[in-house]
Amino acid sequence: VQLQASGGGLVQPGGSLRLSCAVSGSTLDDYAIGWFRQAPGKEREFVAGVGGSDGRTLYAESVKGRFTISRDSAKRTVYLQMNSLKYEDTAVYYCAFRRHSPSIATFSEAYNYWGQGTLVTVSS
Repeated sequence: VQLQASGGGLVQPGGSLRLSCAVSGSTLDDYAIGWFRQAPGKEREFVAGVGGSDGRTLYAESVKGRFTISRDSAKRTVYLQMNSLKYEDTAVYYCAFRRHSPSIATFSEAYNYWGQGTLVTVSS
């Protein structure tokens, strides 16, 4: 399984970006996909996830109401729509694939495959 994250960039506070995570080597419907981020000097943290079986979604409190995760199973792509971006959203964003379970996990150790990361910078 390989994941390719894209869509990062420089955006002003209050702006929007959409990240994409293209998955190859597997279908999406039976596995959970998560987005994590890591800011400079900080640990990697869970941002959002989508469950494999029912498409259930889960968000970190810090992004709830601003970010939306979705998936297109036909395209094998998971998206993270980020609105109302704040300075503190600046980080490298990673998508991750959980091979052995359709359930969303908020800890990174539960995920087996990772994309290379895409940098999001929120700055004026």
